[in-house]
Amino acid sequence: MTFSSGIPHFIIISAEFVTGITVNGFLIIINCNDLSQSKKLAPVQLLLTCIGMSRFGLQVVLMIQDFFTVFFPLYYQNTFYDAVIMLLWVFFSSTSLWFATCLSVFYCLKISGFSQSYFLWLKFRISKFMPWLLLGSLLASVSTAALSITVDYPKTEKYYVLRNATLRTTTLKIQPINEVLYVNLALIFPLAIFVMCTFMLLVSLYKHTHRMQNGRGLRNASTEVHLNALRTVVTFLVLFVLYFAAFMVNASFTIPYKSQCYFVIKDIMGVYPSGHSVIIILSNSKLQQSFRRLLCLQKNQ
Repeated sequence: MTFSSGIPHFIIISAEFVTGITVNGFLIIINCNDLSQSKKLAPVQLLLTCIGMSRFGLQVVLMIQDFFTVFFPLYYQNTFYDAVIMLLWVFFSSTSLWFATCLSVFYCLKISGFSQSYFLWLKFRISKFMPWLLLGSLLASVSTAALSITVDYPKTEKYYVLRNATLRTTTLKIQPINEVLYVNLALIFPLAIFVMCTFMLLVSLYKHTHRMQNGRGLRNASTEVHLNALRTVVTFLVLFVLYFAAFMVNASFTIPYKSQCYFVIKDIMGVYPSGHSVIIILSNSKLQQSFRRLLCLQKNQ
């Protein structure tokens, strides 16, 4: 694929990068500002700060990879498999997915109306458990990233690289992909938790709506909260699944380097860290107002 064919991809990934850096930087700044004023953060603020940091780092790593893919493909091939780059890529991907899962668990426990004793026990203690959940997520991500640099990452049979303004085919040794997929399949665990929380919110909304209809009640604030949370979490889930699928395909190294499919996979991966954070801001009225003030779209009150 020629240099010019990579330009549209770079424009798309640049737009995703600017959006991601802006919204994730905002999540970090606004919560750090609250920390400086009140000297402490609420559990959900701590969670959003961690999400912003992980997405910020992931967006930077993806942008660096895509920049060198388009403009310096030979240098990219010679350095991409470096342990540091691989460690950062897997670490930020894993923390981003785990922290998003923690957010879905928080939504599920706080909003769902289940009355089982164990659910109520978790519901009233999730705020205290949040720092430990974040620490566990961080340790799981570090473990996944550490394992990722110990396996032999495969390369496709043929890479087309630009040398002296001509395309030359380079044959490389193929490594088995089982080890790679085995390590990264650990991320199925947060995906499963995310799906379960979404399903529980859906069941809770159904039960609440059914009770309202039987009681001939009107749509109340609780129903609105359920609907808003469900819309947010379902959108999260779509982005989560898309990123997870693209991440696993990319980690398998089966897509030809610089092919059209390769660039599409990279574009899909770039949507998640920016799009997810945009939805977090749009679904929170307080964050919306702060973001508008920051962009000078609304006068300070």
